[in-house]
Amino acid sequence: MLNDLDTRAINAARALAADAVQKVGNGHPGTAISLAPAAHLLFHKVLRHDPTDPHWLGRDRFILSIGHSSLTLYNQLYLSGYDLALDDLKALRTRGSLTPGHPEYRHTAGVEMTTGPLGQGLASAVGMAMAARRERGLFDPHTPEGESPFDHYVFALVGDGCLQEGVTSEASSLAGTQHLGRLVVIYDDNRISIEDDTNIAFTEDVLARYEAYGWHTQHVDWTNGGSEYVEDVDALEAAIEAAKAVTDRPSFIRLTTIMAWPSPTKQNTGAAHGSALGAEEIRGLKERIGIDPDVDFDYAAPIAEESRAQVIERTAADRAEWTTGYEAWRAANADGAALLDRLVAGELPEGWEAALPEFEPGKAVATRAASGQVLGALAPVLPELWGGSADLAGSNNTTMKGEPSFLPEDRQSDMFQGNLYGRTLHFGVREHGMGAIVNGMALGLTRPYGGTFFVFADYMRGAVRLAAVMGVPSIFVWTHDSVGVGEDGPTHQPIEHLAAYRAIPGLSIVRPADANETAHAWRGILERTDGPAGLILTRQNVPVIDRTGLAGAENVTKGGYVLADSETLDLIIIATGSEVSVALEARELLAAEGVGVRVVSMPCVEWFEQQSDEYKESVLPEAVQTRVSVEAGIPDYWAKYVNDPKGRVGIDHFGESADGVLLLKEYGMNPENVAAAARTVLAG
Repeated sequence: MLNDLDTRAINAARALAADAVQKVGNGHPGTAISLAPAAHLLFHKVLRHDPTDPHWLGRDRFILSIGHSSLTLYNQLYLSGYDLALDDLKALRTRGSLTPGHPEYRHTAGVEMTTGPLGQGLASAVGMAMAARRERGLFDPHTPEGESPFDHYVFALVGDGCLQEGVTSEASSLAGTQHLGRLVVIYDDNRISIEDDTNIAFTEDVLARYEAYGWHTQHVDWTNGGSEYVEDVDALEAAIEAAKAVTDRPSFIRLTTIMAWPSPTKQNTGAAHGSALGAEEIRGLKERIGIDPDVDFDYAAPIAEESRAQVIERTAADRAEWTTGYEAWRAANADGAALLDRLVAGELPEGWEAALPEFEPGKAVATRAASGQVLGALAPVLPELWGGSADLAGSNNTTMKGEPSFLPEDRQSDMFQGNLYGRTLHFGVREHGMGAIVNGMALGLTRPYGGTFFVFADYMRGAVRLAAVMGVPSIFVWTHDSVGVGEDGPTHQPIEHLAAYRAIPGLSIVRPADANETAHAWRGILERTDGPAGLILTRQNVPVIDRTGLAGAENVTKGGYVLADSETLDLIIIATGSEVSVALEARELLAAEGVGVRVVSMPCVEWFEQQSDEYKESVLPEAVQTRVSVEAGIPDYWAKYVNDPKGRVGIDHFGESADGVLLLKEYGMNPENVAAAARTVLAG
């Protein structure tokens, strides 16, 4: 039941949404106005959270998937006491403010993830709910449901646009399969988007769709079927409580609203969705809700003082109850507490790298197979590491041997046995959903990975880019990295993908040369927590390099290193992945002709560029511009290191269906062609 303060806070949030967009001249006021009662209910009555400690372990998570309506969140952060001032709302969408156009992770206290690309928030909320269950399994698996300090809810507020994006279909389908009972989604059913009435493009029965996914569904209609608008906040609160009581299914609440209600003339219009309302419309809105139309912003300060006190009082009780249970858990679980402390600190256990396998030279091993062995070796020492693939476990080698699947018991199969707290993930053929779900998991305490063929990374690029924007350590395992895929043909053979993914700022693309480089590639990825990584692996076998007289594979963590050198330095060959062994053979051909060649293995350009100028000069001296690059992908990327286009050996056309080793040879990924390119460069 709302009291007078609640009503005043809701109306202040409506007016703030209108004023903030009007001041900057652009933005999205409509949804923030009409959703103010729902957002207030969540932050002041429902969520277990602490505005003074946004990272409190016991908090519920709130995701604003409709990120363009950032004021829906910012207003509640301000009114409930987070580190956000009225001046920050006045600075909406301006440079350097704490209130950017879309919520940004690590930028504004209380923002759990960056949202804006529609659907990503809901999909990542699924990942958060999955991670919460896995974390409970790591720390407190035997306590009854609802009684563990690791039990919390994940709430997501979504809109029509989110539900039109395919990524939400992918993730929601998996959420139903997984029985994620602590995930609650509220859908703002206002039927308005940028192109006005959604009836022109979006007409399905959304509740029926979610029922088909296996969700618990409810409908709260504030329009009373269109006859009269009554914001029945009590009905929404009852629906949320009913959703929380359902423990074996995720919950979906359709909340039917009117965009921008109660604005006098622009409610229920596309005009209110994405532009300022205008001075006269705002005057009319304020008059309707009892706020002085001649005052901008400042009416909110005294209301915020009262509403913050109300939240503090409720938070103190919630936190005290949680702390009692948490301290009892710590006292009874010394090992679990030590693991928790390590994961909260983002640290790896001392000496963990000793578990990395070493591979004997003289053999040929696909780097995807080597990666699988690395994962198996790391499983006992890194319980936080978990993952799977988009229905390609056997091809991606992403299954840790002997580890149970993360599955409700009724979802087990003959091949994959598991339990609610298992470790092996099955994303299904849902690459985009997988990427967003992995991001949601990575926003928690664990280190998740998701795998598919590299060519299908195209399906998940939006999620990968968002991981880079947020700087979260999501791990993407992308195998079948070139025309070496072979008989599957050009649809499955990545050509432009290495260059395309290296173009994303903050994403590390790691393409190891052999099995031992693969082991240390994992080491480099796991030691970094400031951004995502793509691990690029071969289908075909590649030689395990005999490093007698050569540099060790541990140098992979530097991104690029001198693998093989010469007393005289006439030429540098830069290579990645399966082409490193080709470069070494080309070096021998050239050495027989008296040419001194250095081979640089460059598994990760991004890591290399992070090294000191002195180190980079020691590997690629500026004075030696006779250089060749060799990589089975678009060659022009290497112009940053190789000036002469004739020295860039690569593949700039689609492949064909044939034996992969044959294609690599025919397309110039062979020692003879690399040596020929070197001779051309040396000749000037």
